[in-house]
Amino acid sequence: MIDICAQEKKQLSSITAALARIASAIEPVTETERVTLKNALGRVLAEPIYSAINSPFDRNSAMDGYAFSSHNLIPEQSISLTQVGISWAGQPYQGTLQSGQCVRIFTGAVLPAETDSVIMQEQVQVDASSIIFSAQTQGKQHVRAIGEDIKQGDLVCAPFKKITATDLGLLASVGTESLVVKRKVKIAYFSTGNELTALGQALESGKIYDSNRYLLSGLLTDACYQVTDLGVIADDPQQLEDCILAAAKNHDLIMSTGGASVGDADYIKEVLARCGKVDFWKIAIKPGKPLAFGKIHDCHFFGLPGNPVAVVVTFQHIVAPALEQLSGISMSQPLQLLAKCTTALKKSPGRQEYQRGIVSQDNNGELLVASSGQQGSNILSATSAANCYIVLPVECRGIQPGEQVRIELIRSVISSVISH
Repeated sequence: MIDICAQEKKQLSSITAALARIASAIEPVTETERVTLKNALGRVLAEPIYSAINSPFDRNSAMDGYAFSSHNLIPEQSISLTQVGISWAGQPYQGTLQSGQCVRIFTGAVLPAETDSVIMQEQVQVDASSIIFSAQTQGKQHVRAIGEDIKQGDLVCAPFKKITATDLGLLASVGTESLVVKRKVKIAYFSTGNELTALGQALESGKIYDSNRYLLSGLLTDACYQVTDLGVIADDPQQLEDCILAAAKNHDLIMSTGGASVGDADYIKEVLARCGKVDFWKIAIKPGKPLAFGKIHDCHFFGLPGNPVAVVVTFQHIVAPALEQLSGISMSQPLQLLAKCTTALKKSPGRQEYQRGIVSQDNNGELLVASSGQQGSNILSATSAANCYIVLPVECRGIQPGEQVRIELIRSVISSVISH
């Protein structure tokens, strides 16, 4: 059986070709702004950050215990050293140690200059001020060297990195108060369709609730984006054109859902061609074939399908990479893993499919994946249950239980892979 929806007079663009064309059409935003470190999470770094200090700034202890000089050790013999003081975190010991002496020390506290070793407090015997070290004691351990993490002048974070929570801690550790980031990408989105009903209103026959704008609202929740919800636009070419032209004046990218197919009330391609440029329309993927990409003046435009699952799939595989490129993020290919499929999957040749699946891990560490449910492009429940996409290539004719398949973890649930 052949995928009837893949049969076109003109061959459909592959997703690889579509992504390449999008990448060649998009230039990252160039404007920047300075933000405080506390407001930098999720932003894209525009300038390199170098460390003004060594981190650690001093030699310090990795353990609670006793700091001593390894010169005091005698091979295969226990020794007794006299405790002469304490080095606290934030309050170093101020004296000078002599041979045969040690100090009590706590994690993060500065080592006295005369010491080069720390022993854990659990590994000694304490008798008043005498600290007894066993014959097995080893020197030059549990000491954090100056600049062990970052040396003065080192590159701490390179440009085009999206700042993570760990980066915030790293940058704070070297005293960074503010940083220069790319400005936010300005995005507008809307739904089309006379059948759409707002939440809170009673649903009439032939009508549906507008779920796609809520989908996009969630998918566009990102510190790199400044987002405008333009609401629902009726299936009217003039209204669509007025909306798109107005939004193009002050946005970097516009996104619509619905109206991108070939029905009598599908006007997106027509309007885009009239007031801008259509780069391509329709791609060989499932779900999500009727996708339009183009430009109105300096503003990029994506016309996504109307079916909600197709919105999710096309956003995550086509729009998200474009937005990352616009934001200035260093691009990377999605990670694909091999998993054993435990359910039969139906597929006809002709389009690359992104079926929704649930991946788990058995006791031997092998990845197992099963279909998350019905695969229709209107079945949001199966997409909600999924934590991965099962990626089936164009030529695939279906999968039998036990066969290996490629999977991609869904971005929003990467941490939810479970073990059975």
